[in-house]
Amino acid sequence: MDALTELSRAAHDMSDDHIVASRPDLSRVERTGIPEVILAETKAHEDLVAIVDAFLRGRGRAILSRVKPEQATALRARFADVVWEQYGRGRVLIARTDRWVRPVQGGRIGVFAAGTSDVPVAEEAAVVAREMGCAVATAYDVGVAGIHRLVEPMRVMKADGLDAVVVAAGMDGALPSVVAGLVGVPVIGLPVSVGYGVGGQGIGALMAMLQTCAPGLTVVNIDNGVGAGATAGLIARRAAMARGEIAPLG
Repeated sequence: MDALTELSRAAHDMSDDHIVASRPDLSRVERTGIPEVILAETKAHEDLVAIVDAFLRGRGRAILSRVKPEQATALRARFADVVWEQYGRGRVLIARTDRWVRPVQGGRIGVFAAGTSDVPVAEEAAVVAREMGCAVATAYDVGVAGIHRLVEPMRVMKADGLDAVVVAAGMDGALPSVVAGLVGVPVIGLPVSVGYGVGGQGIGALMAMLQTCAPGLTVVNIDNGVGAGATAGLIARRAAMARGEIAPLG
């Protein structure tokens, strides 16, 4: 079924007497290369269980972001017969059945976090890119307050080859501009809701990244690790296709 047919069917189904709480998008990865990520923290328990069940039955994998501890405990108990991977700092939870087949690895991404407070959002981006089949290298706590810490991980990553970079930073949000001035690949700036006073909650970091003087830096919304990881993953996988490492999307 193509995307337009799916949209037409969804519009037909949505009538006043037929309200459905969730409509899992099981074919998104075939259309776009990006798997659907289930935002857990704002969902009712029964809806979350239904969505996870649909993905495990239809895809053999379910990816959940912003998972609360009590949600993780309940889901593990409800789906006790699947394999769970939990990334506690990034609040990401992944369930897999025996049916799941990992994508062929293609594309290489670097993920930097300016400070340890930025790690949870950076980890969210890293996990999403890995689940898209990319190899991901990380370097954390390498911000501008101690810029010498950036030198060695940057040297190693550049030597190994990179197709895209994600840089998570709160406070003054300066690290993405620094990195964009050092690498020859697209850089995705990821502002984090860490900071003080008038520029707090990521506003200062977002504005600094938008005002960058380093070409090649693009910016996602505050704390949008999923979006940053997905964008980097698309870039990296396209580069891998051009190198002949993986086949184009069907």
